[in-house]
Amino acid sequence: MSKIAVIGSNMVDLITYIDRMPAQGETLEAPGFALGCGGKGANQAVAAAKLGADVLMLSKVGDDMFADNTVANFQRFGIDTRYVQRVPGVSSGVAPIFVRTDSHNSILIVKGANSHLSPADIDAAAADLRECTLIVLQLEINVETVYHAIEFAHRHAIAVLLNPAPALTGLSAEHLAQLDFLIPNESELALITGHVVNSPASAQAAARSLLTSGIRHVIVTLGEHGALYVGEEGEFHVPGVQVVARDTTGAGDAFIGCFIHHWNRDGHIRQAIEQAVAYSACSVMALGTQTSYPDHETFTRFQQQR
Repeated sequence: MSKIAVIGSNMVDLITYIDRMPAQGETLEAPGFALGCGGKGANQAVAAAKLGADVLMLSKVGDDMFADNTVANFQRFGIDTRYVQRVPGVSSGVAPIFVRTDSHNSILIVKGANSHLSPADIDAAAADLRECTLIVLQLEINVETVYHAIEFAHRHAIAVLLNPAPALTGLSAEHLAQLDFLIPNESELALITGHVVNSPASAQAAARSLLTSGIRHVIVTLGEHGALYVGEEGEFHVPGVQVVARDTTGAGDAFIGCFIHHWNRDGHIRQAIEQAVAYSACSVMALGTQTSYPDHETFTRFQQQR
């Protein structure tokens, strides 16, 4: 089986379920709380591993009570953790998440040890990274490390995917041009391109503008409306799968984890997007991030029922 390398963040999710956010100076009682493993890199790695992918994780954990649990969580899903390393004297990354009764969420992130993942860590793992067929990146680690990983992948003819989240302005055009896949949501696409993105047509136009930079494939996630593809294989829209959402936290990561598993397995982009749209829809029917991601058997049952 071809191995996927995920180079990115891990977080401890501190999830509070709320009816509404308190006003300044106001204290409210919240109906529920959950603690879980999260972070964009970790979420994408776990989603792919739950579906059967062979995943190598590069990440940093802190010097605290969360670190061992994070590593054990990776290992529970069969993820290779040789390059998940502890940083002395630093906290692990944490993400306080507030989920409203309408399923929408607000998130804060504290990068903690994730800020210590450096270009030198890419070089230290070079021999194992060269054995991978896909490198997956996000922006919850230092952008210099992301750029170094893109350069490494490009130099060694390894496919590379960037999920530009959390969104940043001023991303390097030189490095974007080296990407095989860019997978933003609508707001991230708007920030990267400078275009107004408020409709499927405007999203298509903004995605199309990126192709001139050299990116081979742009996939825009549209939430409940599915996903849009613009790239070497043309342009098409995969509609969303209608479900009753309970918690949309981590749905974008579920999409990417499913996409990378299926694309890395057989190279079919449209089929991988179709699977990813369905997988992310399935994930929002349950609470939490990684805990909401179905394994292969559960996802198969979901699709059969549809």
